[in-house]
Amino acid sequence: MSINLLLKSNDVDGLQRVLNTYSAFEVADVIAGKIPEEQLLLFSVLSPKLAAETFDYLPPRVQKKLLKSLPSQKAATILNEMPPDDRTALLQHLPRAVFDEYIKLLSPEERTLSVSLLGYPEDSIGRMMTTDFITCKMNWTIQQVLNHIRAYGHDSETINVIYVVDDAGKLLDDIKIKEFLFAPQDYKVAQITTGNFISLSPYEKAEEAIRIFKKFDRIALPVIDSNGILLGIVTIDDVLRLMSKRATENIQKVGGSEALDEPYMEAPFSELMKKRARWLILLFIGEMFTATAMGFFEAEISKAVVLALFLPLIISSGGNAGSQSSTLIIRAMALGEVRVRDWWKVMKREILSGLCLGLILGCIGFTRVALWSAVSGIYGAHWLLVACTIFLALIGVVFWGSLFGSLLPMLLKKAGVDPAVASAPLIATIVDVTGIVIYFVIAAVVLKNYLL
Repeated sequence: MSINLLLKSNDVDGLQRVLNTYSAFEVADVIAGKIPEEQLLLFSVLSPKLAAETFDYLPPRVQKKLLKSLPSQKAATILNEMPPDDRTALLQHLPRAVFDEYIKLLSPEERTLSVSLLGYPEDSIGRMMTTDFITCKMNWTIQQVLNHIRAYGHDSETINVIYVVDDAGKLLDDIKIKEFLFAPQDYKVAQITTGNFISLSPYEKAEEAIRIFKKFDRIALPVIDSNGILLGIVTIDDVLRLMSKRATENIQKVGGSEALDEPYMEAPFSELMKKRARWLILLFIGEMFTATAMGFFEAEISKAVVLALFLPLIISSGGNAGSQSSTLIIRAMALGEVRVRDWWKVMKREILSGLCLGLILGCIGFTRVALWSAVSGIYGAHWLLVACTIFLALIGVVFWGSLFGSLLPMLLKKAGVDPAVASAPLIATIVDVTGIVIYFVIAAVVLKNYLL
């Protein structure tokens, strides 16, 4: 019988019988798609072991709802069974009153560990690490290591890498499990170590873990303090989650909105409006300067109304070029392909790109004016000068948009601000205003003594 039918008939025994044959991931997938009341019922019929495993796979929003609804004893069991890194991720953003309530449910050992991990700066590697890992000593034999893994490996976050430490807990090496499997059993650990390992600091930014994992293609990395003492490890699953979160935040910012703290469909309407309205108001105020700039050139527009016909074409081209550049540079910086010190290389590329792109669009604009003039004479006797104005203005505006769009994210990074703030709408708004100035200055020079 299906889960839905069992829920509809309120068959608790049937639900228990069916769900306890599922894997933890499958149960989590079922629970996540149900309403809160059904989620609580489904979770309550799970065996203690399956409930603890399933909880790790549930989305944070469901975890919080379940913990709030579960009896204190069961909530305590779940919290104590959670991996330290996952528990830190759950606790760190809770309101203070809720945090205090949950921290009291932990055993003294787990409470001390959680407080220790939460003591590291927000968005640091220290908050990502787990203390569930396997260690061994240099003087152990391979057989001793394998026996140790069999005895304690089920409590470890991963057994793909085994960490060699001395009596003080100082990290000496990290060795992949396959090295132990293929080495003679009477070998000592010291005989297969190289002493070459890559480590992280708990105080480094979490993004540093992403960079190192990508560079060295690792599935787990040790975290050590200034004395080399092994504090914990960071695993690839946490890094992948962080990468997904950062990518989502950057896309939302580049789109001209503040990053959401929750998935779109779960974000409160008031929060959604607040995060979107702030940017829209800022952009709206910015666009007011467009009207101000046009008012400054009111005399030119009244003398040559034809200039107003091409205004949307000019400013949108500059804004589009700027948006392209900023998006490319922001993504390149996020991937580590471009750094602030590369600003001159970027500028040289964008100067050339801006001129080439402006030349292409300028030629199209010139051809457009020429063809329309040949057919209808709409642009009058001085159509050639109008065409030249459009040609030069497009080169100037696209060049400026490309240059500004590429340099602003780097300037923000240098100032310690997230480059993603240089969103496409923001770049377009700024380039719109400056594009008007460029357009009418060129028009004033080219059309002087003719239309102006």
